Amino acid sequence: MRTVRRPRRYVNSQLLTLLAPVFGYDERRDAYLMRGVGERVGPVLRVDRRVRHEPPLGGIDLRDRARAA
Repeated sequence: MRTVRRPRRYVNSQLLTLLAPVFGYDERRDAYLMRGVGERVGPVLRVDRRVRHEPPLGGIDLRDRARAA
């Protein structure tokens, strides 16, 4: 029995739509596994729902001005 979990790879939903014939959804893992052999080998895919943080905007930070006053 496997003691180390396979890493999850996050992919966008459009790619999962294209891979639907090869990958099936497993509710227990909340991930997509390869059909036929996915319980033992192969990648474990998840929909990329992680929040992307935008880079800070350039310019004056008004919070610093409020602290200085």
